[in-house]
Amino acid sequence: MKFPYGLSDFSKIILGNYFYQDRTGRIPLLEAAGDQLIFIRPRRFGKSLLLSMLEHYYDLNRASQFETLFGALAISQNPTPLHNQYFVMKWDFSLVKAQGEVKDIEAALHRHINLCIRRCARDYQLDVDIREDDAIDSFGSLLTEIRLSDHRLYLLIDEYDNFANEVLMAGQGRGHYESLLYGEGLLKTVFKAVKAAAGGQGLDRAFITGVSPVVMSDMTSGYNVGENIYLEPAFNDLCGFTEAEIAAVLARMAGEGGAWPAAEALETMRTFYNGYCFSEEAQESLYNPTLSLYFLKYLQNHGRYPREMLDENLAMDRNKLTYISRLPHGEALLIDALRGDDVVTVPQLARRFGVQDMLNAVKDQPFMASLLYYFGVLTWVGLTPFNECVLKIPNLVAKSLYVERLQESWLPEYEDRLRIQQVSKHFCQTGDLQPLCDFVEQRYFQVLSNRDYRWSNELAIKIAFLTLLFNDRLYMMVSELEMDRGYVDLSLIVRPDMRRFQALDLLVEFKYLGLKELDLTGEQARERSREQLTTLPAVAAKLDEAESQARHYGATLRERYGLADLRAFAVVAIGFERVVWRAL
Repeated sequence: MKFPYGLSDFSKIILGNYFYQDRTGRIPLLEAAGDQLIFIRPRRFGKSLLLSMLEHYYDLNRASQFETLFGALAISQNPTPLHNQYFVMKWDFSLVKAQGEVKDIEAALHRHINLCIRRCARDYQLDVDIREDDAIDSFGSLLTEIRLSDHRLYLLIDEYDNFANEVLMAGQGRGHYESLLYGEGLLKTVFKAVKAAAGGQGLDRAFITGVSPVVMSDMTSGYNVGENIYLEPAFNDLCGFTEAEIAAVLARMAGEGGAWPAAEALETMRTFYNGYCFSEEAQESLYNPTLSLYFLKYLQNHGRYPREMLDENLAMDRNKLTYISRLPHGEALLIDALRGDDVVTVPQLARRFGVQDMLNAVKDQPFMASLLYYFGVLTWVGLTPFNECVLKIPNLVAKSLYVERLQESWLPEYEDRLRIQQVSKHFCQTGDLQPLCDFVEQRYFQVLSNRDYRWSNELAIKIAFLTLLFNDRLYMMVSELEMDRGYVDLSLIVRPDMRRFQALDLLVEFKYLGLKELDLTGEQARERSREQLTTLPAVAAKLDEAESQARHYGATLRERYGLADLRAFAVVAIGFERVVWRAL
């Protein structure tokens, strides 16, 4: 098999005999959904390939290639009457430079649209007047020629919100954005021209993709005819892979000589890449397509899993969590997402909001959680009995971004990073927890005690250990793994492909005692030895409770993963002062 990692050209994929997960059967549903559609998905989720497929299906110049390109796909059994009936033009706003002065950005936008118009005119032999300084006028000239023909235009727009995302992530350029989108700004004028073109001026259909609905809200008066389909259950898996599809690919690869168990590979991919859902009515979650192809191609070429499970092409997602963490209460939201059950509950998703809202409005949890949902680092779970939206971190790769952001925010010094590597390695190789507990007492508690959070409890110590021990290079690290109607606080299961290295399987159960519960001051807690603290009845009881849970969960983990030497620990935090522990 050949995997099209990094490819978004439909014809190259089909003609090159690359793997293609057929989504052409949805074309009739897309046509029925409306003439001007807006489809939002996170970065690198297959939107550009979807547009390329539509381009090849509707392009009248490719009519002779229909059987070659689509003959083996679902749509060939019952093609719609509209196939190969359009002039097709594509705008890709990710190619428009969003830096510089407003006039520079406007000039770049004019150049890009004019370039696309030139290509369209050349491909269909249309006589179009190009105005270098006025792409809107050029667009009008193209539409005039199209109206004289027997065909109409299908306009594809990729990454329509690219400029807004650049503004948000960079934390600057607000004035530029307003100049382009408010009043008679150029970007707003462009979409007004698209809207007018659809009113009998030659444009019949448009398909627009992006990452968030930000720009669409700001340009409502300029373009209020688009129909949002991104939350519709019928299009939940329009981009992305289902588990059955991934399982079929792995089984085929194994049948072609793969020297690894397909079931094991599927479980690994499920842990790291599965979990995305974009509709409350969808029946199943999805695998991130870019990460999946990255994994599958590496597995095909090397016969083993990639060392780094996070493809660096998705590293830009770190910027989105950085943006959220710097908003008022944003850091608390990241912590909330990492708490025991890994879910965030909000009254409803924000479906339309503008950059003004992002820059000026009070950043409440529903607002920020909605942004993280659109960015792809939170995903849909379901509804509460009170009709609230439940969101969660989709998978281990996404969770790694949260952990990385908190560690960078709390312990940014080089010396801290070096010490974290040392103490976490020592624990993972030897099972000796003491150096890690010392570091938590000496450094982490200083950070946590200076933050006014509502989670001064068991969550504090859990978050501390999670951010210190997270290592997806060696481990499938799961917080609150569901086991027998209960939840393991933290389990570090060595990845199947990493068992040749010196690393232990680990399980940790946490408990918390406030200083008031022990009738101690912080100074008194610091003065006592660990042995003295563990003899206190309340501390001993908490250690016993954590040990009982760790033994119970440990037995289930050993059976589930076939672990011969799982090390389990009971850990109790005493305020933000001390940590005591017991190895089982």
